Amino acid sequence: MSTNNFKIQIRKGLIEFCVLQIISRGEVYTTDIILELQKSKMIVVEGTLYPLLNRLKASNYVDYSWKESKQGPPRKYYVLTKEGDEHLQDLHISWVEVDKAVKKIINTKK
Repeated sequence: MSTNNFKIQIRKGLIEFCVLQIISRGEVYTTDIILELQKSKMIVVEGTLYPLLNRLKASNYVDYSWKESKQGPPRKYYVLTKEGDEHLQDLHISWVEVDKAVKKIINTKK
């Protein structure tokens, strides 16, 4: 596996965690999620986000509401549900465990 493929696979595994974390801060517009993910180099194309948001909605982890926009059509704003918050906490615990395990392996001397 190339280094680039390795990075892609890691990002794929973490994208749900990152999106839920962004949404957990409060009501958020899709474009704002995309911009934050791009800024942090988690995704480059927005086509990655929409299927994930649909899966999160189907799993009842997020909900959305439509709000009028000053420019153009109404916008969809996402919020975390109670189930989504619980799922995010589980993902956070898993991330801490994996991070700790990887650091232990990296820091083990021969």
